[in-house]
Amino acid sequence: MLRDATDSDRDIVLTWRNHPEVRKVSFTTHEIRPAEHAAWWAAVAQDSERKVLIFEWRGKPAGVVSFDARNAAEEGVVWGFYLDNEGLGRDLLPAWVQLESDAVAYAFDVLQADLIGGETLAWNTPVLQLHKRMGFTETRRYEREVDGVPQEVVWTELSAADRKKGKTK
Repeated sequence: MLRDATDSDRDIVLTWRNHPEVRKVSFTTHEIRPAEHAAWWAAVAQDSERKVLIFEWRGKPAGVVSFDARNAAEEGVVWGFYLDNEGLGRDLLPAWVQLESDAVAYAFDVLQADLIGGETLAWNTPVLQLHKRMGFTETRRYEREVDGVPQEVVWTELSAADRKKGKTK
C-alpha cells in the first residue's frame, strides 16, 4: 500500500536512504546529513510536480517511492524508490515486488501518467530484471558520474498504453 508521506516520516526515510546497501545503488552515495535531507524534504513538499509516498508492508512503513513530473512532457514521470533494507529482513524481495507493482498502479491510476521512467545503474541487474518483469523497456544507456566515476546508466520506461496491453506481469 502507498500513502502520502507526512512530516512524521521524514526521519525514518533518511534512515532508510542512508543504509549502506541503498547508498551503494544510488546516484548520491554519501551519507546524507539531516540538514541536507530536511532541505530536500521541504523542497519536495512545496513542489506540486513532485510527490513522496510511503510504502507500507504488513501495516508498517517499509519504503519510499518518489515521483517527479517536472519534465513529464519530455521524459514522462520519473520515479525512484528504496526500501527499509534492514527492517524488512527476509521480506525484502516480496516487499520490493509489491512496492514496484503499487508504484506502477499509482503512477497510471492516480497520477494519470502517460509514461513513467527511471534510471538504474547498469550493474544493478536485480532492479533491471524486476523492471523488465513489470513490463518496463530499456530505451537507452548513457554515462553519468557517480562520486566522480563514470557509471553506465540504463533508462527504462513503461507507457500507459503498454500497461493496458498487458505488458506488465
